[in-house]
Amino acid sequence: MRQQRTIASVLSIVGMGLGQIYNRQYIKGILFLIVDILGLTYFISSLGNAIWGITTLGDRANHLVKVNGVSKMVAGDHSIIIMIQSLIILLALVAFVIAYIFNIKDAYQTGKLRESGVKANNFSQSVRYILDYKFAQTLLLIPAIGILCFTIMPIVFMIMLSFTNYAAPDHIPPGKLVDWVGFETFRNLVTLKSWSHTFYGVLTWTIVWAILSTVTTYFGGMLVALLINQKGIKFKGLWRTLLIVPYAIPQLISLLVMRNLFNGQFGPINQYLGYFGLGSLPWLTDPTWARVTVIVVNMWVGIPVSMLLILGVLTTIPRDMYEAAEVDGATAYQKFRIVTLPMILFTTAPTLIMQFAGNINNFNAIFLLTGGSPVVGDYQYAGATDLLVTWLYKLTLDQNKNNMASAVGIIIFIIVATFSIYNYRRTKSFKEEDMIQ
Repeated sequence: MRQQRTIASVLSIVGMGLGQIYNRQYIKGILFLIVDILGLTYFISSLGNAIWGITTLGDRANHLVKVNGVSKMVAGDHSIIIMIQSLIILLALVAFVIAYIFNIKDAYQTGKLRESGVKANNFSQSVRYILDYKFAQTLLLIPAIGILCFTIMPIVFMIMLSFTNYAAPDHIPPGKLVDWVGFETFRNLVTLKSWSHTFYGVLTWTIVWAILSTVTTYFGGMLVALLINQKGIKFKGLWRTLLIVPYAIPQLISLLVMRNLFNGQFGPINQYLGYFGLGSLPWLTDPTWARVTVIVVNMWVGIPVSMLLILGVLTTIPRDMYEAAEVDGATAYQKFRIVTLPMILFTTAPTLIMQFAGNINNFNAIFLLTGGSPVVGDYQYAGATDLLVTWLYKLTLDQNKNNMASAVGIIIFIIVATFSIYNYRRTKSFKEEDMIQ
């Protein structure tokens, strides 16, 4: 009884598409067979080099060779290019194996249907079935391929770099080779005093910045939205328009203008303080004042976003809920605490989590306003306002400490992913959606 499914599966293991041909799905089988031939041809010629490359990262750097008494530079192995090429080949191999497994499962399922007396679909029927019942899954393959190429592969590459010694001045190809060093980079980051002091300092400020910037912009936006939404407020459209202007202006322009306004030497803010007999303040040159300044400026940029979001939520709250609360004798504060705030949090909790994750990686606000300054003397290539992401940028582009930057990038990814997934799964909106499904 199980003969056809067994034969189809075995044939699919021997060669991709043979099981489909056995099941009389000739066009599908030929397409699978073409993929199999192309894949095997490619991997037979390149897989060996990929394994060698990912294992050794090259074995010969640029070197001088004397030819007829004349020294000549001979190009050696570029460790990073070898790593990228090997990674692409290995990821392609994973995709090929997944296609091979799908081919076996497809042949098995079709053989099983044939055993029960059901005729196998021809090619046009298979296409129609995909369009009718599997269209969403098929269409999602396009962004899935994009995620594989432009998200997963760079993350894997970054992880691999963190286990190497790819850093200036001794291990920058092609002049020098890069070697695998295991967890040495991570150990240096958290235990070596010169690095660990900077890492823990920047990490602490990153968490403080993310919490304060998220809380201030979210509840600031909530306050503004509630004020605009109050009865008796005239020209609501005008207020909404005025308050959204900071968001409508490109952030680059806003932050650069703010940087000039808060300049300690010629900034207008300090000049106005002087007119009133007050002393100038070191807005961007003192570590504490610089941190306060970036949080305040971030409120200017971020509050309009939260305001718009919460205004939209306020329009969806049924009036009946407020009328019922008024009948029960609820005060304005009680109506806010019992009706308004739960509804706002229910709708915007996922966005609040997203804002926190975004603020951990808020590169623009720090880099354009302070550039990570002011300088801290005992920090390694970091300033008082540097976040992990801006420190990573400096380590990579300014100092060529690529392995250390990759380790920092992994830590950022772990923090953001863990916090986001854990808290998102705890929100009521997620739980109710899960119950509906």
